[in-house]
Amino acid sequence: MITCFIRYHIDPTKRKAFETYARNWGVAIPRCGAELIGYYAPHEGSSTLAYGVYNIESLAAYEAYRKRLSEDPLGRENYEFAQREKFLLREDRTFLKLASTPQPSQLAQEEGQP
Repeated sequence: MITCFIRYHIDPTKRKAFETYARNWGVAIPRCGAELIGYYAPHEGSSTLAYGVYNIESLAAYEAYRKRLSEDPLGRENYEFAQREKFLLREDRTFLKLASTPQPSQLAQEEGQP
C-alpha cells in the first residue's frame, strides 16, 4: 500500500472553489478505486496550502486508477472546473509508504483492552 499526498498551492481568494473541488473528488476518487483519506482546505495559518490524501495498492494500480478517473464524468468535470476557475496555482504529488506500526497501547485499545 502506498499513500499519495497532494500539496496544493491555491489562490486564497478562491478557497470556496477549492472546497467544491475537494467535495467532488470525495465522490470520484473512491468510485475510481482509491481509498480517500481526505481533502484539507486552509483553516488557520497559511491561507494558500491545501492537501489531498489517498491510499492505493501500488504504482501500477495508480496508473489504472488515473485512467478510470480521466474517463469518469465527474472526474473530467472536476478537472475542467479547476482549469476554468484557476484556483490551483501549483500541485505537487508525493507517494509515501507507511514506515511505522501502531504502538502496543494503540493495538490494545483497538482490541478492546485497557
